[in-house]
Amino acid sequence: MTKGICGSAAYTTRIKSMRRRLRIDCLPALPGPERWRTALQRRDFLALSGLTAGGLLLPSFFGKAIAAEQLLETLDPALKKRLADDALTAAKAAGASYCDVRIGRYLRQAVMTRENKVQGVMNGESTGVGIRVIVNGAWGFAATNDLTQAGVVKAAQQAAAIAKANAKFQTAPVQLAKAPGYGDVAWKTPIRKNAMAVPIKEKAELLLGVNAAAMAAGASFVNSTLFAINEQKYFASTDGSYIDQDVHRIWAPMGVTVIDKTTGKFRSRAGLSSPRGMGYEYLEPDPAERFELPGGAVVYRNAYDMQADAIAAAKQVKEKLAAKSVKPGKYDLVLDPSHTWLTIHESVGHPLELDRVLGYEANYAGTSFATLDKREAHFQYGSDKVNIVADKTQPGSLGAVGYDDEGVKCKRWDLIKAGKLVDYQTIRDQAHILGKTESDGCCYADSWSSVQFQRMANVSLLAGKEKLSPAEMVKGVENGIYIIGDGSFSIDQQRYNAQFGGQLFYEIKNGKITGQIEDVAYQIRTPEFWNACAAVCDERDYRLGGSFFDGKGQPGQVSAVSHGSATARFNGINVINTARSLG
Repeated sequence: MTKGICGSAAYTTRIKSMRRRLRIDCLPALPGPERWRTALQRRDFLALSGLTAGGLLLPSFFGKAIAAEQLLETLDPALKKRLADDALTAAKAAGASYCDVRIGRYLRQAVMTRENKVQGVMNGESTGVGIRVIVNGAWGFAATNDLTQAGVVKAAQQAAAIAKANAKFQTAPVQLAKAPGYGDVAWKTPIRKNAMAVPIKEKAELLLGVNAAAMAAGASFVNSTLFAINEQKYFASTDGSYIDQDVHRIWAPMGVTVIDKTTGKFRSRAGLSSPRGMGYEYLEPDPAERFELPGGAVVYRNAYDMQADAIAAAKQVKEKLAAKSVKPGKYDLVLDPSHTWLTIHESVGHPLELDRVLGYEANYAGTSFATLDKREAHFQYGSDKVNIVADKTQPGSLGAVGYDDEGVKCKRWDLIKAGKLVDYQTIRDQAHILGKTESDGCCYADSWSSVQFQRMANVSLLAGKEKLSPAEMVKGVENGIYIIGDGSFSIDQQRYNAQFGGQLFYEIKNGKITGQIEDVAYQIRTPEFWNACAAVCDERDYRLGGSFFDGKGQPGQVSAVSHGSATARFNGINVINTARSLG
């Protein structure tokens, strides 16, 4: 959560509750309760907040409503290139030393269900052009939804005028790292089945079948949602690149609740899927992508059996109702990748964004404890088991693209190597600060109407090199807790102190799982936690988690990002009981 500062305690409580359900970093830039009410009317909030992933279904995110059939349409490639050239020519004529043009068609679909009812279907489109220029050493940006020569020329001229105005107050000129011109190139998410082409009826039947299976297994309430996203992005620049990309993502979150009618006590579990950069094939079960963990929980990698997970959730939630409450103290934690992704995201991904390190996000998102001097000193961020990379090329990940929104070809690079801090995430106008000659390729905008800026790459913990399974890891734990799935979280604005929950918690005694426990959260200081990493399972166990709505910036933007890991063990971590009364 990078921008969750709001005006009232009630508002803050509501946002935190939504975060727990939605598994998101941060909501859009809404600095106070009044703007929240304006952006999302009460009736919409009530309708959407009951869904596992409804809280971000803002009109601004989905764009204008369209028919489902229009989700399969594309812009004429010749038109995109012609408009791009018109904008580049106009920008140069207005004095731009550099210009890039992003023509985007952003398509989104959501099918939302609860128990035996379809609660809503949303098909949205947002199309337009964003133009960024450098004039007199300063940035300028303008955007338009007028896809005509006159429209893009006017926007280019506006961007140039803004840059000229900015230059009057700029203390130092923009230093833009070089990027090669790639000519006409294309990249597409390697999907097997376009989710947009699957009939809504089929999607609704899938979700309603999931709900029915959960109810038959003992659920009191269940909701399930399917998100599909297609970003058709065209980039052109004065560097000589014309890059056409077709990006696909999918997410199928759900929530299952069981109520004990005798006591009135209730417990819930979210689905154990992860959002992915894949097509509809992700929702076609494959036994080879199914992982049964110690304790009996089942998780998934590249194919999600949503119905089986719903049945398991109902049974596990009933067990949660009878589970004993955790005794606070020090435990060795065995963390499943379905959980660890969020810890990586908050305690490594965000603090190693260079704009945060430099204080560019201080007003709204905070800064970072991982200051530049720590890179120079090869700060001991974690144990020698900790190797963390940034990677915009990882197949199936949310952040996988061929080129970023500055026309830089994406790559993989080291952030933490054998526990030592070695690098940050950097874009073109920051590279010189680190003595780099090129960008890392992690500049992104969430819309054609938003200016691109530094965003998190897929940041992942590499699997261990020695053969080690989760079952073997558990055998070596005398007093520990096995945590599966992500839950509540809280972290300070320097990403140094944090607290994390989860979905399922299993007690480990003398190398054996004794059963579920409840009310678990662990507290960390980032370097102490990562230095407590004693073991990481091998590549066989490597899986991805991630966020569809990673929030950052002012005005706020969201991006999709994945974080991979294998099961990892952290020794001597402080665990609290979240059910304790402090009064």
